[in-house]
Amino acid sequence: TWVDIGSAYVPSEISSAFLCAQLEELESITKIRKAVHERYRANLTVLEEAGEMRLPFEPEDCQGNQHIFYLLLNDASTRDALMQHLRQNGIGAVFHYVPLHTSPMGDRYGYRPGSLPVTEDISSRLLRLPLYFSMTEEEQAQVIAAVLSFFQSTRLKPAASCDSVPAT
Repeated sequence: TWVDIGSAYVPSEISSAFLCAQLEELESITKIRKAVHERYRANLTVLEEAGEMRLPFEPEDCQGNQHIFYLLLNDASTRDALMQHLRQNGIGAVFHYVPLHTSPMGDRYGYRPGSLPVTEDISSRLLRLPLYFSMTEEEQAQVIAAVLSFFQSTRLKPAASCDSVPAT
């Protein structure tokens, strides 16, 4: 958390070596991460269309690096319940972006909870799904299935089948 003015971000030699190797594979890493991102979007769009959440938005004239895939849930309690559901299924999904103004340093600058209500609201509803270079399609399918099962069991009502519609 932010506790004082400034920071030091000089990487160690070992961190620099890892970064150098990753930069050499930048195109292939980006291609894989984009595929993971697109699979999440393709499989979770149904929940966005049902009004359960919002998915990441990328303007047409921009190109993202797909460093995260987040869900913006409708409220904090849903985010927390989904995070717990995923944890119970062996999936680590975490919240994201703790607002800096709620940190000890933000307090020293005079900010208080409620100072930036939109920031606080969005922060309380964001959930990051696992996304990493070596993620397999099977691992991702487990994450997707767990997210879908959460909403199927708690929110979404199945559509009426033809059998349940009275004959006219």
